[in-house]
Amino acid sequence: MNIKMSAPTAFRSQSPLDNAMIARYAPSVFAQEAHDSRGERYAFIPTSDVLDGLRAEGFEPYEVRQTRVRDLNKREHTKHLLRLRHPTALKNDEGHGEIILLNSHDGTSSFQLMSGFFRMVCANGIIAGDVAADCRVRHTGRVVDDVVDASYRVIDELNSVGARIENYKAVAMDRPHQELFARAALALRYDDGAAPITSDRLLTLRRWDDNKDNLWTTFNRVQENMIKGGVQGRTTNGRNMSTRAVGGVTENVKLNKALWTLADEYAKLAA
Repeated sequence: MNIKMSAPTAFRSQSPLDNAMIARYAPSVFAQEAHDSRGERYAFIPTSDVLDGLRAEGFEPYEVRQTRVRDLNKREHTKHLLRLRHPTALKNDEGHGEIILLNSHDGTSSFQLMSGFFRMVCANGIIAGDVAADCRVRHTGRVVDDVVDASYRVIDELNSVGARIENYKAVAMDRPHQELFARAALALRYDDGAAPITSDRLLTLRRWDDNKDNLWTTFNRVQENMIKGGVQGRTTNGRNMSTRAVGGVTENVKLNKALWTLADEYAKLAA
């Protein structure tokens, strides 16, 4: 039976999340079996087992997110995401480097690990594009050990994230170039000419700390306004509207990585 889901499917905390809190927002993390669409060759490895293995190594989850589904039969198996920190990972005056773990139990995703950064001033989670190739672990063999090993490789790559952030801060951007960046970002999410907001709206300041003319603050303004939504615009019919947050796991990961890649390519051109 198809039922529209209205329960929240994402949560972020300033302290490590326990299992009860994770299960409240992403029950698929604790699935007890694979979705019935999976065949006999599919090796079911619960994400909760991997989470236990990561916690034993000092990784702690701070954010959980799950795909919103209409079919209740898929709610316990759908794609989900955890953002974790480790004591040895990148940390600077702006925030924390994070390990992003993605998985599902319905065949839509293998175990994937990506590098990310959480900026504390805006409580904003960034996924760091192509800093490192995504680590993928199939649902076979010694999955828990393989995911833990891959997580340590991502930690090593987080130093590259910190270096790129410093590089972005050093790239000056005047207003015309900021608007050019914002227009390119809009094209990543909307079809040509279909964006309900203009580039100047996407550059709207949410805090005075971002009132600087460099690539890092421009990227953060654009990224936060696109991901969190709430930007005022107009529909094609001329009606006032407000953009929606990008809450879905797939959409959030895809847009986050694309924006980081856009910033990285701009930095290369500036150099």
